[in-house]
Amino acid sequence: MIEIDINCDVGEGIGNESVLLPLISSCNIACGGHAGDEKTIKNVVDLALKNKIKIGAHPSYPDKENFGRESIQISYKNLKESIQNQLALFMKVLKVTKGKIHHIKAHGALYNDIAKDKNLANVFLNSIEAYKQEVKLYVPYKSVIAIEAINQGFKVVYEAFADRNYNDNLSLVSRKLPKSLITDGAEILAHIKEMVINKQVKTINNNFKPIISQTYCIHGDTDNVSEILMYLHHKLPNHNITLKK
Repeated sequence: MIEIDINCDVGEGIGNESVLLPLISSCNIACGGHAGDEKTIKNVVDLALKNKIKIGAHPSYPDKENFGRESIQISYKNLKESIQNQLALFMKVLKVTKGKIHHIKAHGALYNDIAKDKNLANVFLNSIEAYKQEVKLYVPYKSVIAIEAINQGFKVVYEAFADRNYNDNLSLVSRKLPKSLITDGAEILAHIKEMVINKQVKTINNNFKPIISQTYCIHGDTDNVSEILMYLHHKLPNHNITLKK
């Protein structure tokens, strides 16, 4: 049996965490940049501890208006300050709950931007330097942020998206385009199987590109996310794949 990690972005105001967390193995909790506040962080951390899943911080561009999904004009100084403030809030809650941080994963446009912009990637890494020894960083395979993080001694976990279509260069198909999001459980299962078993991903152009991943993201704000996760929960073992708790 092949063990995999499935993660969800949570604490984003949807309120479905009690349903999702028993079906996944790690979570990325919004910490005030694109969504979330001290109360929502605590609620999700409590649920994560109850379900014994890995707890991660999910910092973003400070842009609640666009849910962190648009690249914004912000100075490196202000971005660093925002990320550090988001993580300080997150760690404040963890200290109270006695939870332990496992990973950091950037959100939305910031995640995509640091995957290709070396200067921005280094600003992000500099912002989280204080957590370097205790956290892992969820990053895309062969991305700029992955290369820079490894060079600087960060521990990385390669992430792929089970519910998103890929371009041939392994970037994600823009949400502004059709078919960017995969919402059919059977299609997501096929997507995961291809990546887990054959170490490749079928792109939007029907090409197969090599990819390595240790964790697979399914977005917690997708309308039918609970049905998707339940479907995977039942179907993955039929293909010799199981969730690693």
